Amino acid sequence: MVANLDPIPSAEFHAGIGQNPLILVVDDEPALRDAISYSLRREGWDVALANDGLDAIRKNDELDPDLIVLDVMLPGMDGIQVCRSIRARSSVPVIFLSAKGEDVDRILGLEIGGDDYLTKPFVMRELVARVRANLRRSQRTPAAIAPPPVQTAPEEIRRVGPIEINPTAHTVRVDGALVTLKPKEFDLLLYLADHPNVTLSREALLRNVWKYEHSVDTRTVDVHVRGLRRKIEVDPSEPVYLETIRGYGYRLTAPADS
Repeated sequence: MVANLDPIPSAEFHAGIGQNPLILVVDDEPALRDAISYSLRREGWDVALANDGLDAIRKNDELDPDLIVLDVMLPGMDGIQVCRSIRARSSVPVIFLSAKGEDVDRILGLEIGGDDYLTKPFVMRELVARVRANLRRSQRTPAAIAPPPVQTAPEEIRRVGPIEINPTAHTVRVDGALVTLKPKEFDLLLYLADHPNVTLSREALLRNVWKYEHSVDTRTVDVHVRGLRRKIEVDPSEPVYLETIRGYGYRLTAPADS
């Protein structure tokens, strides 16, 4: 199944010379793999290719790419297994590609460390937009030169009911207990907490949290909301704090009696 290869008028073709962000494309379909490579190189990015899971892991270790576009349905070691292996050694952003569009596949892919999910067939312009957004927001500063932790002033901490968010320490506590969030779950919760009791559309969240410039598949937001609810709600199936506003988006609010 090949993507819709619509034209991308804003960029000229550039051959990769090793000075630009490097993207590793992993797919066992040669036509699609080459089409993706062509579109990404037109944007000025360097591209490396792999056609199976073992090759992907080897090239990730050798090349240290800035982002990986990873097909889920690979022969032998599938994309989920590849991502698990890569996540054990790297925080490189991973965008999954799959012919499967069910929520269970999205949830599994994102929960094991993927950053985004695109269902085949897709418009190539959308993949380019997602690659650009993930590259923009990824910060891969080595720990050795990372600045030391800064003590957060009490007024900087966001509180919504029993939820306490420390944006500087990058921690979240619920009823005093520390909970572990994935980076994008933390970003989403912090943005919602910065707009308490305000209903935010999925499109607004994609623009402001994911930094997408164009309209894309909004299920990415829904998957991350599900993950958040499992960590901040007593009963995720009956959320009290992170509410769904049907047909529009989400709102973070504290009940009056909390």
